[in-house]
Parts: sequence; C-alpha cells; structure tokens
Amino acid sequence: MIKCHLSKLMGEQKLKISDVSRDTGINRGTLTRMYHETLVRIDLETINTLCEYLSVSVGELLEYQKSENNT
Repeated sequence: MIKCHLSKLMGEQKLKISDVSRDTGINRGTLTRMYHETLVRIDLETINTLCEYLSVSVGELLEYQKSENNT
C-alpha cells in the first residue's frame, strides 16, 4: 500500500488545498483525493510538481507500507 503524506506536509506548512491548487495548477479534486488518501492513480508530473512546491523528496510525500494481508 502506498501512503500519501500530503495532509501532514500541508499542515506543517499551513497550506490549504485551494492554495496548493492555485499555486501549482494541480486539479483541486486530485489534491483532495491525495489529501484524504483515496486517490487510485497519480501522474508523475503531479508528484514532481508537489515535491518541488513543498520542497520535499518523493519519499517524504509517498511511502510504501507492506500490507499485512500479503505476508
């Protein structure tokens, strides 16, 4: 399972979804789904844009967590 840390990162920087959408051009719906971790797929360009905007690495934005069901 891929865990998205967008909500934590935005909270630390006191950012709103509308701010990030306006500043990056990323669709608000995409950001909302990432924020609530309901996103099914994401474009590499979106990941790149968010990493640049938030000044984080991919590993800080996204994290792989082994599913307990697949052990």
